[in-house]
Amino acid sequence: MKNVLRFLLFELILLYYELVFKVINFGFDFNISILYIFIFTSIFAVFLTLICGLFGPKVNKILSYILLGIVTFWFCLEIVFKNILDAFFSLSVLQIADQAVSFMDSAMQAVLRNAGYMAIFLIPIILLIIFRKKIVFEKTNLRGNLIELGVMVILVLGTFLYASHSSGTINSLFYKVDNLDMNMRQLGVLATNYLDVKKTIFDFVEDIDASHWNNGVSVDTKYNVLNYDFAKLYEETNNTKIKNITNYVMNDTGTKQNEYTGLFKGKNLIFIMAESFNEIAVDESITPTLYKLVNSGFVFENFYTPYNMSTIGGEYQDLTGLIADRDVLPTWRTGKNTFTYGLGNVFENLNYKVQAYHDHTYNFQDRDKYLKAVGFNSYMANGNGLEKRMSFPWPASDLDMVNVTVDDYINSEEPFMTYYVTVSGHLEYNFFGNAMAIKNSDDVSSLPYSYAVKAYYATHIELDRALESLINKLEEANKLDDTVIVLVADHYPYGLSLDDINSVSSYTKDSVIEINRSNLIIWNNQLETTRITKVASQIDVIPTVYNLFGIEYDSRLFIGKDILSDEPGLAIFSDRSWVSDDGKYFAASNKFVANKEVSDDYVDMVNNIVANKISVSSLIMSSNYYDSIKDYLNE
Repeated sequence: MKNVLRFLLFELILLYYELVFKVINFGFDFNISILYIFIFTSIFAVFLTLICGLFGPKVNKILSYILLGIVTFWFCLEIVFKNILDAFFSLSVLQIADQAVSFMDSAMQAVLRNAGYMAIFLIPIILLIIFRKKIVFEKTNLRGNLIELGVMVILVLGTFLYASHSSGTINSLFYKVDNLDMNMRQLGVLATNYLDVKKTIFDFVEDIDASHWNNGVSVDTKYNVLNYDFAKLYEETNNTKIKNITNYVMNDTGTKQNEYTGLFKGKNLIFIMAESFNEIAVDESITPTLYKLVNSGFVFENFYTPYNMSTIGGEYQDLTGLIADRDVLPTWRTGKNTFTYGLGNVFENLNYKVQAYHDHTYNFQDRDKYLKAVGFNSYMANGNGLEKRMSFPWPASDLDMVNVTVDDYINSEEPFMTYYVTVSGHLEYNFFGNAMAIKNSDDVSSLPYSYAVKAYYATHIELDRALESLINKLEEANKLDDTVIVLVADHYPYGLSLDDINSVSSYTKDSVIEINRSNLIIWNNQLETTRITKVASQIDVIPTVYNLFGIEYDSRLFIGKDILSDEPGLAIFSDRSWVSDDGKYFAASNKFVANKEVSDDYVDMVNNIVANKISVSSLIMSSNYYDSIKDYLNE
């Protein structure tokens, strides 16, 4: 009987944690996920009951406090980590968690912001301590241990048997997909972390379903494809990952060239990844240069920057045309993969002067390694030379970065390709710890917005002035007409609450899809305004730029596609929600909101395409696929 009471104690505590966590992060919806959470908390409760009955009463009690303390800490860690990076913590993200650790001020503020939630998680521990004398943790006899072990085995086997034979969500999450957000929503923290460890250890790879592929491909000069002998590679390789990717690529037609192919051939390129830039930062009176660039040249009306593990995920998507996730980013950070069509490599092969700059620490999250891998052998930031030219408060000035680096390339006799990674727009959005917000505080003091929104605008005034200075200097050097400026964000400003964002948005954004809507700038002084309504995202930028510059590349080797081609538009989000030209799909609720009439199998078809794109993206990185194909290009 005492064992049963001990089990009920653990079960109630774990179920309490899971339900509180679910309500905090997803709201409370009474559906099948509650049953899944109950099953997994029961399994863990039996395990704790077994462990905390192996020894004498004193040791068992101490052990129970330690184990519950670890569980409590883990739930609190998930809350704080989600608040800092808008992503859940798991063992597989340990290799990229230094992004959160490095910003200790942000971490401390996140702890303070979530102190109330953390206090709620501490309630069971406090009650245990208060009533410690009434709770007995006697040693369980052998018979009791065997019963507990048997119950746990039955629960585990029953769960896995049900999951393996079910055709529903639990089968998909267990065996078919690897999606941390969806696991958290549907299965809870304990089960998610179990699956995360299991899939990490056994190198889980999603299946690629060919049922909706394009069939047949020919090398045609009207397509952005090259003469790779993929059939030969498929026959010769024994690597399953490379075989799967090659099969996928061979069944992709690639994207057609179009009226914009080669439009910017031979021009200079300045490519900017702007920290936390978003459409809400664009205001005609507050940020006039951004407003000008967004609303002239190519105007992309349905562009998204899907959030995937903060800045490093956004930069990965911007620079590779592949979808980021927590599994591929550690590999990306090593800088050991081959990127034949990396931004720097491509333009260096065209004899451009290629360089990169960043107004923060040069090796933060190994940026020096992965930028070199994509071709930026000349890269300068704080710690490897740029500190000799400018100061580095937190955050540093984008305007200063532009002003102290522009002379490195602006008078170059050969065309130049310059990559900037900005930082002025970084959180926290306040006027006591953010140097750029403080610097430009007078310019936003009269704005009718919240404190945080004012600070956000103040940081983006610095980016705006950097662009203004850049354009002026290009014009003075007679290089403006021959220079293209591309600007894309790393992610939405997750340092602002959704309420803050909606307070300045022209429409009400949801927290899954529309919060990621942003602007893409592709601008040249001589370009007539052209409005593009097709849906697009970060991974489409590089293929679009290459087509505009008339670069020979194989569009089948990118998951993103040229926005200006006739390829249907698609933006994919971290929880596998998506937006197409025909509507929006919310994965958590399995809800599709159509813009127009679609076929009955449309959602299933696009879900299949999304799953394939995510899986192939991961395989390309984990197999170093671009290195495998370099000897199979027929000139």
